[in-house]
Amino acid sequence: MHTQHNSLMSQLIDKNLAYTFYCSPFIKRLFEADQDLEQKSLEHINHPFSRQEMESWLNSRQILDEASLNQSLRKLRQYVVANIILRDLNKLGDLDEVLVSITALAEITLIQAHQFHFNYLKTIHGSPIGLNGEEQQLSIVGMGKLGGEELNVSSDIDLIFAYPEEGDTEGKEPISNQSFFIKLSKKIISSLNDITEDGFVFRVDMQLRPFGSESQITCSYQMLEDYYQKYGREWERYAWVKGRVIAGPRIELNKIIDPFVYRRYLDYGALNSMRDLKSQIQNDVKKRGIQENIKLGRGGIRKVEFIAQVYQLIRGGQDKALKLKSLLPTLKLLETKNLLSTEAVKSLTEAYRFLRNLEHRLQYIEDKQTQELPKSDEGKSRVAKSMQYEDWNLFYRDLEIHRAKIELYFDEVFKEAIKDEDSPQLNMAKALWHGTLKLEDALQYLESLGFKLPSETYQVLDGLKHSSRYIHLPESSRQRFDLLMPLIINEVSLTSASYATLIRMISVLESICRRASYLAMLTENPSALKILIKLSEAGPWLSQYLVQHPILIDELLDINHFYTKPDFAEIKARLQKDLLDARDDIEHQMNVMRNIKHATIFKLAALEVIGDVSVENLSDYLTELADLLIEETLDLVWSYMYSEQIDLPKFAVIAYGKFGGKEMSYTSDLDVVFIYDDERDGMAEKYARFAQRINSWLNTYTSSGVLYEIDLALRPDGASGLLVSSINAFRDYQSKRAWTWEHQAITRARFCAGDKEIGNQFEKIRFNILNAPRDINQLKKDVVEMREKMVEKHKVDHHYFDLKQDRGGIIDIEFIVQYFVLAFSASYKELTHNIGNIGLLNLFSKKNLIEVEMAEKLIDAYRLYRSLQHQLGLEAKLDGKVILSEVDHYPMEVISIWKELFKD
Repeated sequence: MHTQHNSLMSQLIDKNLAYTFYCSPFIKRLFEADQDLEQKSLEHINHPFSRQEMESWLNSRQILDEASLNQSLRKLRQYVVANIILRDLNKLGDLDEVLVSITALAEITLIQAHQFHFNYLKTIHGSPIGLNGEEQQLSIVGMGKLGGEELNVSSDIDLIFAYPEEGDTEGKEPISNQSFFIKLSKKIISSLNDITEDGFVFRVDMQLRPFGSESQITCSYQMLEDYYQKYGREWERYAWVKGRVIAGPRIELNKIIDPFVYRRYLDYGALNSMRDLKSQIQNDVKKRGIQENIKLGRGGIRKVEFIAQVYQLIRGGQDKALKLKSLLPTLKLLETKNLLSTEAVKSLTEAYRFLRNLEHRLQYIEDKQTQELPKSDEGKSRVAKSMQYEDWNLFYRDLEIHRAKIELYFDEVFKEAIKDEDSPQLNMAKALWHGTLKLEDALQYLESLGFKLPSETYQVLDGLKHSSRYIHLPESSRQRFDLLMPLIINEVSLTSASYATLIRMISVLESICRRASYLAMLTENPSALKILIKLSEAGPWLSQYLVQHPILIDELLDINHFYTKPDFAEIKARLQKDLLDARDDIEHQMNVMRNIKHATIFKLAALEVIGDVSVENLSDYLTELADLLIEETLDLVWSYMYSEQIDLPKFAVIAYGKFGGKEMSYTSDLDVVFIYDDERDGMAEKYARFAQRINSWLNTYTSSGVLYEIDLALRPDGASGLLVSSINAFRDYQSKRAWTWEHQAITRARFCAGDKEIGNQFEKIRFNILNAPRDINQLKKDVVEMREKMVEKHKVDHHYFDLKQDRGGIIDIEFIVQYFVLAFSASYKELTHNIGNIGLLNLFSKKNLIEVEMAEKLIDAYRLYRSLQHQLGLEAKLDGKVILSEVDHYPMEVISIWKELFKD
């Protein structure tokens, strides 16, 4: 029975070996030349070589000199490659296993060669010492597939060598650090690359180093930094996406390379650069006649890599999560971030795996680095069988399906910039911009487009074309500007206020034109350009906001983003992540908060212009944003000031005014009161300093502007009062000394951030104040007197209506609401709920405190005024005044209701 089992095993092995030898004549020759290798490989066939096994095998060898090192490295390669081929062809392993095993082999042999030669050179020349007096180590950077941990079996390894500092070695025969590391680098390459009777380990390619084959084989970090700052080319940025330090110092080298590879802003210029690189590769493919190359040809591996890496280059500077080295995890992440569809990622992943498996089988044949499909029938048969197909035609059909899918998604990502060469309209706009039209024809053309001020429009365009800002642009940026302007002229002509919109668009362009990537992005994305023009048409406030914060152009990349309501849980998660990334850098954290605010406000303003959002919803969103930013500010400031304090601060922020009533506009400041509840010694002073720092954090002007203007005038005793009050002092003041107008103010107050228990106490104080019985006549008198004082200070313009201050405006309606809350909350507890003026007016009518018709008139007027306020904000009219005809009869109706309510 035992003999029969061994016989069956032997037949199975013979059958598997026959298939393996047919698919890989290379491994057949290897086994024929070394019976011991064949025996050990078959014994090891049931599991892959682990990193630990490779290291243990090398450690067991007696490596005494360079010859024994080189032989050991080559023997290890034979064992590992044989194992990979046997397991992969016989479906015992998969692509992931192959990539892990061959990458581990490369790293281990590199490190072993480095360590041996480093130690040997030290015995002759001594240690290389830097300016800091410490021993220097060589940084070995794996580029390409080695960097991405996705080597193929017969791959070259692309390397870059660098060392930290210049200096000299300390030994009997001292040499410069540069000479030492050049000797070391050459020795490492020789140990891997040279062909001996045992073959080679890896072919080494050094073409990616600075200045390529013309330069020294290794350089200092300083030389590396100088090169990439002055001479670094776009294709080198692409190459460094996969750059990974295999041995030696990492952090300092990454600090040098990261700013070169990843821009701080969304880098849409990368799309053009990679498109140019793609064209160069395609031309090379045609020139060399290698259209069937599965790496570089149609629908090849390189195109899948391009798809992933263009997103990494564009967004990696802002989103550190995208700085991955390996392709398949990058594709998965792009799906998670909704940058590629699930279907696209599935198709690209399947196609990539198919092509990489095919690539390995092409290389298994003769251990050559090839990606070319065979031309002979025998070669085709080997490939088809190794890919588990009955014949070549069936295999080639599936290959073509995968190639077609890659081409489809590649073309989608790398679609050409907006082109409309056959459009007479666009050609005329180009001629206008380039100044090839006669003045008379130019004016006639502008008038035909719908520009009501053709002469002024022409002068503006001509002035821009001859401006120093345009003339001094880098050539590539000027080319993009020239592509963009005809598109803008055409699109702007379709707007309702074409001349004003053009002026605003030009101011935006002038603020961003130094960033070539933004010009590229607008040229590449017609939908983004149309939205930008739509926003400029809405009024000057939005365009000025963009001029002040040009980074907001990034927000235009995701068009769907503008049609969805804000997700504050997502905004909070993003904010906290960015704050964590910027830890220990206060100004950076301040800017993170300001940039999140700007981006969200920009989205909300765009949503109002192009989406569907009511004034009430908009105010709710702006208020929720402010609440979130205040809460994060408390946490950050406390952690900076009192990091030794284990307990969380017993401190709360109370929102008043429009902030408290959730009726904020884009430019609202924040009326707040600070309260604490902590009787321990010295805490009052701590909370006072805490409040001051919060105020400073919010008010400080940084490169990203101000977070919020803060108004503290509503605190107990006003400007003469303490910056922060204890909860007991606040209760005492509100109960005994507060004026009626301060009780009016508290109708709109609410807890917004900090200690929730203090928030609960505040709500009880507020409830008790609002529920206190009042003399109605005295209340009316106080409310009217306060309103009269405000009117006395206000200068009336009889040609315009001040939406807030004039009689019949917003303040009258707010005072009416506040009067009803104070007058009737004792009888109707629901009136204490902070549900906004419109909600309260509806509630008053339900409780029969006010006639339904009267409430509806006040609601209609209030809605109109709020809407006009938002419109004035977009138009950058900060005086809050409109032409009387725009408010029609509403002020008189509000005045009439006021007189009716306060006639006594």
